[in-house]
Amino acid sequence: MLNLGTVLIVVAAIAVGVAAWRFSRIWSRYLGRMVITCPENQRPAGVSVDARHALASGLGGAPELRLAECSRWPERADCGQQCLSQIAEAPADCLVRSILTRWYEDKSCAWCGLSIGDIHIGDRKPALLKPDQTSVEWKDIPADRLQETLATALPLCFGCHMANTIVRSRPELVIDRKRPPLRETPRHPHAV
Repeated sequence: MLNLGTVLIVVAAIAVGVAAWRFSRIWSRYLGRMVITCPENQRPAGVSVDARHALASGLGGAPELRLAECSRWPERADCGQQCLSQIAEAPADCLVRSILTRWYEDKSCAWCGLSIGDIHIGDRKPALLKPDQTSVEWKDIPADRLQETLATALPLCFGCHMANTIVRSRPELVIDRKRPPLRETPRHPHAV
């Protein structure tokens, strides 16, 4: 027969497990840069949800959302934050990392032709090749300009992005080892 101490330990372990699962779910849904359509001007805006507040308020039910940042602040800092309904309905559709991951699906690098493949958090992320032939990392794209950037950019694998970055930022370190075109070797006049 189980004693009371063992039962309490099992119950506590289950409660901690459920709380950890709930916290990780909230954290992954609301942590990171997001893109919403501002209800006021119907244009994209970059926002961040206060993930800590969502965690603190979400253990017992639906988390209470509030913005931590917005690309329209400080001018519009007094808005009613009606955009939060978009995030509450479909948080993955608003997360920049989710939007970019979907955009890269079934794409190949514009330079080397290798498949971009699956993208995982923490991995070396692919980049974007802008029309001016500069490459840009995800973190350097303003969230409110994400859609217009994706409309004109091409996918670039991590390796090609790093090579492009080095060529542009430190050209003195780059040696172009293009092979000269094949040519016939001159024959010695006395050769048979």
